[in-house]
Amino acid sequence: MTVARGREFLSIPGPTNVPEEVLAAMNRPAVDIYSGEMIGITDSCLADLGKIFRTTGRTYIYAANGHGGWEAAVSNVLSRGEKVLVLPSGRFALGWGEMAKMMGAEVEVLEGGWRSAVSPAAVEERLKRDNTHTIKAVLVVQIDTASGVVNDIPAIRKAMDAAKHPALLMVDTVASLGCMPFDMDAWGVDVAMSGSQKGLMTPPGLAFVAANARAREIHNNANLRTLYWDWTFREGEVHYHKYCGTPPEHLLFGLRKALDMLFAEGIENAIRRHALLAEATRAAVAKWAEGQVLAFNIPNPSERANSITCLLMQGHDPKPLLDYCRDKCRVVLGIGLGDLTGKGFRIAHMGYCNSPMVLGTLGAVEMGLKALDIPHGNGVQAAIDYLGREVKA
Repeated sequence: MTVARGREFLSIPGPTNVPEEVLAAMNRPAVDIYSGEMIGITDSCLADLGKIFRTTGRTYIYAANGHGGWEAAVSNVLSRGEKVLVLPSGRFALGWGEMAKMMGAEVEVLEGGWRSAVSPAAVEERLKRDNTHTIKAVLVVQIDTASGVVNDIPAIRKAMDAAKHPALLMVDTVASLGCMPFDMDAWGVDVAMSGSQKGLMTPPGLAFVAANARAREIHNNANLRTLYWDWTFREGEVHYHKYCGTPPEHLLFGLRKALDMLFAEGIENAIRRHALLAEATRAAVAKWAEGQVLAFNIPNPSERANSITCLLMQGHDPKPLLDYCRDKCRVVLGIGLGDLTGKGFRIAHMGYCNSPMVLGTLGAVEMGLKALDIPHGNGVQAAIDYLGREVKA
């Protein structure tokens, strides 16, 4: 017997739930790509992405996933043989570095792990030793969805400045944009990239890059540039050039609606919503941990992301619990990746989600813990108690 009839709760860290309004906006015929409405949608999306990145720099839209955004960022500012410093805190900065290496860059990986944020002090120390400034860019993710960590981007920029190093600071915001504060210009970020399928509530298929004036100046001499990713080509007046071909029209229709919804809520309100839902999830996990089986992957509370929570399971295979939640409750949780494969699972609380969705997900997990006789405390009640205190009548 199951209780799985009804709508599926997708609680994985991307793609996230797509609002009905966004799906409806996409359910329409194609339009002319050379004039009229499509040009207006492009111009408004590019401008509004600048507001979300909080930059006066240029923004670019690609028909690609986040990995395409990585390639767009790297190819526009690096030349073959130039060195980048990768700051790992999980899987995804490493992946960005692996892509840069395949493209012809020299890659150095700073020592780091899966259970803590990047150390700004270690960044400063390494850059101070680079007396000849052979490192041309620093690659880091704001949130790594494989580990559940959030990195302190302003502190990393401060470390780079303390080292008096001219490397570009390049930040992946795929799992943070629209979910946590990000202030590209104020934080001194030179290049930022993101994707459509997480906090921006749009189906997978769009990647975004923002670049400041310094990055665009360096771009002029970069020899990894190729036509599809090239910023200069996309800055042309012809609308067709802005996508290096046919625009991904229906994804853009969806993005336009998603941005409208985000601005209607208010960026600060969306960030606060994510913080509340994340802390409610953490309240539940802290109680579950009393059973000595479940634990936070990130021990330091200040380093836990507000868009995803990664859990370790000690002495238990997480697969039976994930199977139970999916098959018996129709709640889909994120599997463990990389170092967490077979050791843990992930609960996403990002994008188009609210308290009933998060509480329902937590309830299914706790139901599974009980059904499988896995020791745990009363986490759902802790989450309810927290939200009841914080969300006032």
